Amino acid sequence: MSEPWAWLEASAWQASETVLVSPDRPRDGAPEHSLWDLHQQQDLQELLSASPSSDRSFALAHRLLSLPASGLLREQADQLRRELVGETVTYVVNRNLNYTNHCLQHCSFCAFRRDPGASGAYWHSFETLQARAEEARALGATELCIQGGLNPEARLDGSALHYYQALLEALSEAAPGLHLHAFSPQELLFIAEQDQIPLQTVIDGLKASGLGSIPGTAAEVLSESVRARLCPEKLSARQWCAVVLQVHRSGLPSTATLMAGHLESTADRAAHLLTLVALQQAAWQHQHSGFSEFVLLPFIGAQAPAALRQRVGRDQPDQGSMLALTAQARLLLGAWFPNHQPSWVKLTLAGATEALRWGCNDLGGTLMEESITSAAGALGGTAQTPEALRRAAVSLQRPVRERTTLYTAVPACA
Repeated sequence: MSEPWAWLEASAWQASETVLVSPDRPRDGAPEHSLWDLHQQQDLQELLSASPSSDRSFALAHRLLSLPASGLLREQADQLRRELVGETVTYVVNRNLNYTNHCLQHCSFCAFRRDPGASGAYWHSFETLQARAEEARALGATELCIQGGLNPEARLDGSALHYYQALLEALSEAAPGLHLHAFSPQELLFIAEQDQIPLQTVIDGLKASGLGSIPGTAAEVLSESVRARLCPEKLSARQWCAVVLQVHRSGLPSTATLMAGHLESTADRAAHLLTLVALQQAAWQHQHSGFSEFVLLPFIGAQAPAALRQRVGRDQPDQGSMLALTAQARLLLGAWFPNHQPSWVKLTLAGATEALRWGCNDLGGTLMEESITSAAGALGGTAQTPEALRRAAVSLQRPVRERTTLYTAVPACA
C-alpha cells in the first residue's frame, strides 16, 4: 500500500494538515447554545470572521450548529443571503453523465456501485455518452457533469489518464462549448494511483483536454473517525483537502459539499464546515477561484446497504433538521461562500424551494438524468425542466435567471 501522501505535491500535503479542522480539538467550555442568542451580532460577527484554526471559532461553530430550526434562525440566514447575493434565484441547464457504476470501493452508504457483470452494472461507450452530450446541447445545456465509479479497467493504451482525457475530448467534440464539470477529488487521486504518476500530471492533462471545474463530492464528512465507519476505502479527509488545494492552485474551481444526516455529530459538522472555510481562505489568499458554491447533501437511506440504513434508522431526510442545517451552514460559511444550493433530488423540488427561504440562492441544475442518488431511493426524481425551476423561484416571488457553472451570465447565443 502506498503512503497517504504518494502522488500528492509535498506542499499540498503539508498545507492539508493546517486547513483540516479536527472535531476532537479542545473547545473553550461546553457548547451550550442556550447561552448564545443570534441577536448578539458581536458574537455572530466573531463567528464569521474568526480564524478557522482558533478554538473560539470552533466553539462558536458548535454552538451555532446546535441551534434547532426556528423562525429566528431562518430569518438570520435569509438576511445574510440577501446581503451577499440579493434576491435572485439562479439555476444551470446541465446534464449528468454517470459513465460507469463499476467500482472497486464499497462505501457503506452507496447503492450506485456494481461489480462488473453484476445485475444493473454498466459502462457506457464514448458513442453513447457523445449522443447524450449532443442531446443536452440541443436542449440548451451549458454544462456536462461527469462522474462515475472507480473502474480499474478504464484505460486507453494502458493508461487511466489517457482514457479520461479521451472521454473529455470525445464529449467536447460532440458538444463543443459546453463546460466540463468532472471528476471528484477521489476520481482524480484514483487516476494518479492507477498510473502511478503525480496528481499534478493528472490535473494538467485533464485540464489540457477540456476540464473546466470539478465537483466537490467524495468529501462526505471530513472527519477521519466518521470516514472509518462510512467509507474506509475512500481517500482520507486530509487527502481530500490536499487534492482540493492542488486543484485550486491549478486554476480549476470546484464545488464544496457536506453529506449529512447519518453518523456524524455536531462537532463533525462544525469541523467539516470550518475546513471548507480554511480551504477557501487559502484559495482566495492566492487569487484562485476556489469553491464556487456549497451544496448540502442529505443522506438517503431507502436503498442504502442494510447495515448503515439500520444504524441511521431513516430512509429519507428529516426536512426540519436539514433546513436548520441549511441556515446554519449559510451563517457559518458567511461571505466565504456566497452561493448555497439545496439538492432537489434529495429533498424534492418542494423541499428545495423551501430551502430558498433558509439561506439558499440557487436551485442547482436540470440534470436531465440522475442515477447515483436515485439508486439510493431519493424521491426528487432524475430531471427538472428549466420551467419547473423557474416556477419554483417565482412561487416565492423571487426573480430568477439562468447561470453558467461558475455563476456568470449565460451568453445570449448559448
